[in-house]
Amino acid sequence: MTVYVLNGPNLNLLGAREPEIYGRATLEDIKNALEAHAARAGTVIEFRQSNHEGVLVDWVQEAGAKAKGLIINPGAYTHTSIALHDALKAVSTPKIELHLSNVHAREAFRRSSMVSPAVTAVICGLGAAGYLTALDALLRLIDKKPFP
Repeated sequence: MTVYVLNGPNLNLLGAREPEIYGRATLEDIKNALEAHAARAGTVIEFRQSNHEGVLVDWVQEAGAKAKGLIINPGAYTHTSIALHDALKAVSTPKIELHLSNVHAREAFRRSSMVSPAVTAVICGLGAAGYLTALDALLRLIDKKPFP
């Protein structure tokens, strides 16, 4: 089973960019931890990052055709991208929106998401551990297992 994990703009700077907000883990650290976690669950991760909105839209569409589920950290496109919203709406598999920080405790403009109405669930504020939590939740959604 393959799960796509897509990361938006500036997430390639994790570990260096505002570590007091986003933590010290790099995107590579997160990828490695998530791949190990996924392997224990018998899942393969397709982990990608782009600073370009259209590339992310293409990958969402690809995930809709090839993956059992999708985790997306859209970064700043969360608040602006109708294109991502529309692409996510077209994907029928379970989808989780993920944010490292608690976007609801930050600037007012970060409290609005164009993506949230198009996904199954949202996880925010858990830092890098949110990726592991998102994968666990997504696998339950894919398998239609109830949450305890």
